[in-house]
Amino acid sequence: MPETQLRTLVVYRRMLEKTKRRIVEILKELGHSYELVKMVSTPEVSQFDLVSVVGSDGDVLRAMQGLGGSNVPVLGVNEGEGGTFLTEVGLSEFREAIDRFNAKDYRIEEATRLGVKADGQQLPPGLNEAAIFPSRTATFLEYLLTVDGENVWRDYSDGVIITTPTGSTAYAMSAGGPMVYPRAAVFVIVPVNSADVTRRPLVVQDSSTIRVSEITSRYECEVVVDGTSRSRLKDTLEISKFPVPARFVRLPTTSSTVDRIAKKVKLAEELLKMPPSAKLILKTLEYEGPLGQRELVKKTLLPDRTARLALSILLEKGLVRRKALLRDPRQKIYSVAS
Repeated sequence: MPETQLRTLVVYRRMLEKTKRRIVEILKELGHSYELVKMVSTPEVSQFDLVSVVGSDGDVLRAMQGLGGSNVPVLGVNEGEGGTFLTEVGLSEFREAIDRFNAKDYRIEEATRLGVKADGQQLPPGLNEAAIFPSRTATFLEYLLTVDGENVWRDYSDGVIITTPTGSTAYAMSAGGPMVYPRAAVFVIVPVNSADVTRRPLVVQDSSTIRVSEITSRYECEVVVDGTSRSRLKDTLEISKFPVPARFVRLPTTSSTVDRIAKKVKLAEELLKMPPSAKLILKTLEYEGPLGQRELVKKTLLPDRTARLALSILLEKGLVRRKALLRDPRQKIYSVAS
């Protein structure tokens, strides 16, 4: 047991009792005091040495928003086997990860975050992106883009995405944005389906202040941060570098940056071959975590038959895995494959 007892905050949105018991058992064995919470609040985080987020990439994104300006390191723990893009280890590797944390056999990877203001109101920071869209899909919006006080363009498009290097391989990439090396000191502005065919993604320094203003559309517009929080936007969005980066625990044996980018490229290639319904199902599972078919139909508004077909395509390509619920083997739960 360490001379000074380490403190771990375990964040989860949903978790089986068996999994909870196992996590608590491991933390006790390795000399950690702990607390289990479903949501993070910034004031309490400073009391801990480590935040362990158990769940999907979407759960990590939600937790990062709750962390606010805290600099406590985060260990993402995938509910399945192996790490994902934002989780470092699977549940079966949790004990080894905590053991290594105790032994200081790890490194900290810092990731730039977005400071987001909507009509002057401060929103939670974004790890991936801030995206502006009309509340009704397939509807254009007009806006003026300004960088460091200089007007860059006035555009008429489906929306606009401002992304970090971490988020460059997420939503922005599917809209035509470039992959950005994680340690690059830049933000990328990606217009979505612009009416101007010459409009291309714009790369700016992450010390820049980005303003999207004079926003007009037939319908109300929203800013969506990391795909998890939505806020109404009347006129102006202001983006700048959040003063405190995200800090992730990385273990020596996990995949390198190049490996993570390669996974994203492979996924993008597979997505090009799939129908929109399959892409929607996959994106929903990424942000929401494991779901049953009924829950997927409810969240995506897809017809039952379309959802079943989309799931069969994703299973065949190995992008999604299926398992039976312990309490009812007839029901199946779907999750993103590592």
